[in-house]
Amino acid sequence: MARLRDFGLTAGIMPTGPRNAITDVPGVAVGHATLRRGDINTGVTAVVPQPGNLFADKLTAAVEVVNGFGKSTGLVQVAELGTLETPILLTNTFGVGTCANALIRRAIAENPQIGRRTSTVNAVVCECNDGPLSDIQAMAVGEADAMAALDAAAADFAEGSVGAGTGMSCFGFKGGIGSASRRIEIDGAARHLGVLVLANFGRAGDLRLPDGRIADPRWRDEAEKGSVIVVLATDVPLDQRQLQRVCRRAAAGLARLGAFWGNGSGDIVLGFTTANRIPHESREDCMSVARLNDRRIDDAFRAAAESTEEAVLNALCAAETIEGRGGRSRPLLSDWLRDAAG
Repeated sequence: MARLRDFGLTAGIMPTGPRNAITDVPGVAVGHATLRRGDINTGVTAVVPQPGNLFADKLTAAVEVVNGFGKSTGLVQVAELGTLETPILLTNTFGVGTCANALIRRAIAENPQIGRRTSTVNAVVCECNDGPLSDIQAMAVGEADAMAALDAAAADFAEGSVGAGTGMSCFGFKGGIGSASRRIEIDGAARHLGVLVLANFGRAGDLRLPDGRIADPRWRDEAEKGSVIVVLATDVPLDQRQLQRVCRRAAAGLARLGAFWGNGSGDIVLGFTTANRIPHESREDCMSVARLNDRRIDDAFRAAAESTEEAVLNALCAAETIEGRGGRSRPLLSDWLRDAAG
């Protein structure tokens, strides 16, 4: 599996975590279920923020909608309450409802009181349209696929044309799943901020590499109408307001690549921190929350921008050729880079 740095390119100046992936944040795990048969090239990617019962012990979370042409579920409550209480599933546009059902069933199995003695559960599923390379009307994703992705979650995971990224396109090249991370020193201790992207955005001919070159796939689509989902994780202690500010800086990483967030592009950033947990049932009227001094938040801002930029490029470099619906395909950025190197 190729990554950006295998081609002698780097994004930004900050040090990476050991894996240079979202799973450098302790406890975070990622899993895939990939569906490839005939005209179907799709799947599910699961981001499990922490082990254990997330409904009973929630995480502080925030969402930044860069451009709202999207069909995700669960984001309204995340924005209102600032909490995340399920794993995050990524899939194709028509798989959102199915994946939400899977998350709800799993949460009920762990917490039988949901919807009866206590509140309902807010399932979070985000999507991109893989229609050009997959028969999205087949509605191929099933609840079993969502469960399989959750069960496969681990610290080490594949990138590129896997899981939800199987049929995605990006800047005219084959897109998919990518990840990156940055290390931040806080009070003398190492903390991490990591990003995972579902890259399905960008107009062909607009991709700008970190060294300034324009990577042109030599074909044009009529408009920029894809989407990108950015999942941002950190163990830096942040409150919801700070976390949303950090999420907003992920858009700087997208802009560095040449994105302008077209009218038909759904560009969503969903972030969480593992540092502040919120119990579902607490008898305390007031709870203590650790938060970063705002004077130190610029490191997190830069980490969000750099990690997002590199995660997208890792998705492009790791992608493999897919023959999609009607024989369609997309060129590979990895081939372009090798050809450009002579």
